[in-house]
Amino acid sequence: MDYRVVEKPSFKVVGKAMRVTTKDGENLRRIPEFWLECLRDGSHDKIEALGAKGVVLGPVTLGICLDFSSNMEEFTYMIAAESSDGSVPDGLIEREIPAATWAAFEGKGAMPDSIQTVWGGIWSDFFPSGQYKHGNAPDLELYPPGDPRDADYRFEVWVPVIAG
Repeated sequence: MDYRVVEKPSFKVVGKAMRVTTKDGENLRRIPEFWLECLRDGSHDKIEALGAKGVVLGPVTLGICLDFSSNMEEFTYMIAAESSDGSVPDGLIEREIPAATWAAFEGKGAMPDSIQTVWGGIWSDFFPSGQYKHGNAPDLELYPPGDPRDADYRFEVWVPVIAG
């Protein structure tokens, strides 16, 4: 898989989060539903407005996988944006993303199938190659402005890495 290595300083994000399990592929169903919930309840609009001011990552909305259980069967998924001014709108929470090195993978296609395909390749091809191990920082999905239902939509997945 093609990737580039990206190093970033720590930064804060603001968004909405939920806990999800990977058992029986529940995360593959529940995360797209969570995006739809955030679109319906207006929290996505608040998050997207924050993301337009991103300094470290630029104008993107994030999908963040963090707080993994020790067996990797549960994690917190957060729809968020970089917080550049320290404000936390009502109904949202703030988290800090530590400085880290990430392997960044580009993806193209309509959501949610295209993002799930990229994730599948990362876990089935990239990590088994042995060059890198998964690091301690959260996994990041970077969604730039555009229509995520479009077949030409471009996005990135960043996984934290340490030398294998």
